[in-house]
Amino acid sequence: MFQHNTYKSNKECHMAKKVTISIPDMLHEKLEKWRESFNLSKMFQDAVTDAIQKKEEFQKRIREDLDLGQIIERLRQEKIQSEGDSFDRGKNDGFQWAKSAHYDDLQYVLQWNDLENAQKDPLLGDYFSKIYSSNRFLKRETYYNGDYFLNYLKGWKQGIEQFWDEVREKL
Repeated sequence: MFQHNTYKSNKECHMAKKVTISIPDMLHEKLEKWRESFNLSKMFQDAVTDAIQKKEEFQKRIREDLDLGQIIERLRQEKIQSEGDSFDRGKNDGFQWAKSAHYDDLQYVLQWNDLENAQKDPLLGDYFSKIYSSNRFLKRETYYNGDYFLNYLKGWKQGIEQFWDEVREKL
């Protein structure tokens, strides 16, 4: 353990407070070799002052921009809208796909439920891989939990189901 007194110049403050810090043995050994080359109190003061200043500036920016609760609510609404847009895009794409799909493929998709593995599906994998790679909003890497792609797939399937509901009685 390394102990030292921190102090401020007379211009900054008249009182000095003693602070004890702990450092790993390896760092202590190196510090002992170079101790005369550093003003440890000044280095510590500068580092702590900088860290506190950054935190205070961040809190000030948040207070000045908007109340944090308002920011969270805005982001929550934007997330809901984006996920809804993803679902609607999928629904439209599913309906369009169904209009030109083979009867057997339609029957397959109506029974298909493995949305999490859509890109690996033997019939649909290539189709979804192309859509996925061409739309940055659907990529799992773009959004933390992949909700956008999953919502797209749910919409896609619903678009096909709605198409099927319209045509099945007429076949």
